[in-house]
Amino acid sequence: MVSLWCVKKIIIYTDGGARGNPGPAGAGAIIYDENGKVLKEAHSFLGERTNNWAEYEAVYLGLSEAKKLGLAGSEVEIKLDSELIKEQLSGNYKIKEETLHGQFIKIHNLRVKDFPNVTFTHIPREENSEADRLANEAIDNGS
Repeated sequence: MVSLWCVKKIIIYTDGGARGNPGPAGAGAIIYDENGKVLKEAHSFLGERTNNWAEYEAVYLGLSEAKKLGLAGSEVEIKLDSELIKEQLSGNYKIKEETLHGQFIKIHNLRVKDFPNVTFTHIPREENSEADRLANEAIDNGS
Protein backbone atom coordinates (compact mmCIF):
# COMPACT_ATOMS: atom_id res chain seq x y z
CA MET A 1 0.00 0.00 0.00
CA VAL A 2 1.32 3.43 -0.97
CA SER A 3 1.48 6.06 1.72
CA LEU A 4 -0.40 8.80 -0.12
CA TRP A 5 0.71 11.61 2.16
CA CYS A 6 4.18 11.45 0.63
CA VAL A 7 3.03 11.57 -3.02
CA LYS A 8 4.28 14.85 -4.48
CA LYS A 9 3.30 14.38 -8.12
CA ILE A 10 0.59 12.36 -9.78
CA ILE A 11 0.05 11.55 -13.43
CA ILE A 12 -3.52 11.07 -14.61
CA TYR A 13 -4.30 9.46 -17.96
CA THR A 14 -7.81 10.34 -19.12
CA ASP A 15 -10.01 9.43 -22.04
CA GLY A 16 -13.59 10.04 -23.00
CA GLY A 17 -15.53 8.73 -25.93
CA ALA A 18 -18.95 8.48 -27.49
CA ARG A 19 -20.36 5.95 -29.91
CA GLY A 20 -22.05 8.33 -32.26
CA ASN A 21 -21.64 12.03 -31.68
CA PRO A 22 -23.68 12.43 -29.60
CA GLY A 23 -24.22 8.89 -28.47
CA PRO A 24 -23.66 6.59 -25.49
CA ALA A 25 -20.57 8.01 -23.80
CA GLY A 26 -18.05 7.02 -21.16
CA ALA A 27 -15.08 8.45 -19.31
CA GLY A 28 -12.02 6.70 -17.93
CA ALA A 29 -9.13 7.83 -15.76
CA ILE A 30 -6.07 6.19 -14.22
CA ILE A 31 -4.06 7.89 -11.48
CA TYR A 32 -0.37 7.02 -11.07
CA ASP A 33 2.16 8.19 -8.53
CA GLU A 34 5.48 9.64 -9.69
CA ASN A 35 7.01 6.14 -9.72
CA GLY A 36 4.38 4.71 -12.07
CA LYS A 37 2.35 2.83 -9.44
CA VAL A 38 -1.38 2.77 -10.14
CA LEU A 39 -3.23 4.49 -7.31
CA LYS A 40 -6.75 4.35 -8.77
CA GLU A 41 -8.69 3.39 -11.88
CA ALA A 42 -12.13 4.88 -12.45
CA HIS A 43 -14.77 4.99 -15.15
CA SER A 44 -18.20 6.49 -15.55
CA PHE A 45 -21.09 6.02 -17.96
CA LEU A 46 -22.27 9.45 -19.10
CA GLY A 47 -25.48 8.75 -21.02
CA GLU A 48 -25.95 10.47 -24.39
CA ARG A 49 -23.08 12.94 -24.82
CA THR A 50 -20.58 14.19 -27.40
CA ASN A 51 -17.03 12.90 -27.49
CA ASN A 52 -15.67 16.30 -26.43
CA TRP A 53 -18.03 16.45 -23.43
CA ALA A 54 -16.84 12.96 -22.47
CA GLU A 55 -13.18 14.04 -22.75
CA TYR A 56 -13.83 16.91 -20.32
CA GLU A 57 -15.71 14.62 -17.96
CA ALA A 58 -12.77 12.19 -17.96
CA VAL A 59 -10.45 14.98 -16.79
CA TYR A 60 -12.93 15.93 -14.08
CA LEU A 61 -13.26 12.27 -13.06
CA GLY A 62 -9.49 11.94 -12.70
CA LEU A 63 -9.14 15.07 -10.59
CA SER A 64 -12.17 14.18 -8.45
CA GLU A 65 -10.81 10.71 -7.74
CA ALA A 66 -7.41 12.19 -6.86
CA LYS A 67 -9.13 14.51 -4.39
CA LYS A 68 -11.00 11.55 -2.83
CA LEU A 69 -7.63 9.82 -2.36
CA GLY A 70 -6.42 12.81 -0.34
CA LEU A 71 -4.05 14.02 -3.06
CA ALA A 72 -5.25 17.63 -3.22
CA GLY A 73 -2.29 19.97 -3.44
CA SER A 74 -0.17 17.49 -5.38
CA GLU A 75 1.47 18.50 -8.62
CA VAL A 76 -0.62 16.97 -11.42
CA GLU A 77 0.16 16.08 -15.02
CA ILE A 78 -2.89 15.11 -17.02
CA LYS A 79 -2.20 13.12 -20.17
CA LEU A 80 -4.91 12.93 -22.81
CA ASP A 81 -5.14 12.07 -26.48
CA SER A 82 -7.44 14.95 -27.45
CA GLU A 83 -5.29 17.85 -28.59
CA LEU A 84 -8.36 20.10 -28.78
CA ILE A 85 -9.34 19.53 -25.14
CA LYS A 86 -5.70 19.83 -24.00
CA GLU A 87 -5.40 23.21 -25.72
CA GLN A 88 -8.76 24.43 -24.42
CA LEU A 89 -7.94 23.45 -20.83
CA SER A 90 -4.51 25.08 -21.18
CA GLY A 91 -6.19 28.33 -22.26
CA ASN A 92 -4.74 28.29 -25.77
CA TYR A 93 -7.95 27.62 -27.75
CA LYS A 94 -11.40 29.15 -27.37
CA ILE A 95 -14.26 26.87 -26.45
CA LYS A 96 -16.76 27.19 -29.28
CA GLU A 97 -19.10 24.37 -28.24
CA GLU A 98 -21.47 26.02 -25.76
CA THR A 99 -22.22 22.80 -23.87
CA LEU A 100 -18.53 22.58 -22.89
CA HIS A 101 -18.44 25.90 -20.99
CA GLY A 102 -19.90 24.31 -17.87
CA GLN A 103 -17.44 21.43 -18.11
CA PHE A 104 -14.53 23.85 -18.37
CA ILE A 105 -15.73 25.85 -15.35
CA LYS A 106 -16.25 22.69 -13.28
CA ILE A 107 -12.66 21.59 -13.94
CA HIS A 108 -11.30 25.11 -13.46
CA ASN A 109 -12.96 25.42 -10.04
CA LEU A 110 -11.55 22.07 -8.90
CA ARG A 111 -8.09 23.10 -10.09
CA VAL A 112 -8.20 26.46 -8.32
CA LYS A 113 -9.46 25.00 -5.05
CA ASP A 114 -7.54 21.72 -4.85
CA PHE A 115 -4.95 21.37 -7.63
CA PRO A 116 -3.25 24.70 -8.40
CA ASN A 117 -0.30 23.05 -10.19
CA VAL A 118 -1.81 21.17 -13.16
CA THR A 119 -0.26 20.69 -16.59
CA PHE A 120 -1.84 19.05 -19.62
CA THR A 121 0.10 16.87 -22.05
CA HIS A 122 -1.17 15.64 -25.41
CA ILE A 123 -0.18 12.03 -26.05
CA PRO A 124 -0.72 9.68 -29.01
CA ARG A 125 -3.81 7.50 -28.79
CA GLU A 126 -1.60 4.38 -28.57
CA GLU A 127 -0.17 5.63 -25.26
CA ASN A 128 -3.65 6.04 -23.79
CA SER A 129 -5.02 2.53 -24.27
CA GLU A 130 -5.76 1.85 -20.59
CA ALA A 131 -7.87 4.99 -20.10
CA ASP A 132 -9.57 4.21 -23.42
CA ARG A 133 -10.33 0.70 -22.17
CA LEU A 134 -11.97 2.13 -19.05
CA ALA A 135 -14.08 4.59 -21.06
CA ASN A 136 -15.25 1.77 -23.32
CA GLU A 137 -16.03 -0.47 -20.33
CA ALA A 138 -18.23 2.30 -18.98
CA ILE A 139 -20.13 2.47 -22.27
CA ASP A 140 -20.38 -1.32 -22.58
CA ASN A 141 -21.65 -1.75 -19.02
CA GLY A 142 -23.74 1.40 -18.89
CA SER A 143 -22.12 2.18 -15.53
